[in-house]
Amino acid sequence: MEPTTPQAACFEAGIKFGSLYHQFAGTPVSPDSAASLERAIEESIENQPFCVDADVDVLEDELAAALAEQSAEYTELTGRFMRVELRIEYDDSVAVASMAMDGDYPRMRLDRVEECGGA
Repeated sequence: MEPTTPQAACFEAGIKFGSLYHQFAGTPVSPDSAASLERAIEESIENQPFCVDADVDVLEDELAAALAEQSAEYTELTGRFMRVELRIEYDDSVAVASMAMDGDYPRMRLDRVEECGGA
């Protein structure tokens, strides 16, 4: 059975999150580099097919708190330090997905799927 258009849009959102997280987890980050890293992640993921918007927020307060407890001036990027929202448009369907901490786990979830009508 062929997947429906909304199912394909959701699948694409999952692919984008897998790429985003596993490509950038471990990247050195500091408060000084947070904004440029946000832009780099957004632009990288938006290059992928069907991704029309990626909004990445590196949580600078969380970074500062982590750095206050260590001697280095940077740390490794993990889900603890970012919030992400992706918008995927596949044919006449839109999938919106997000990532935020759920306890101690960076939970990636599907927020909504919309059918936009079409030809």
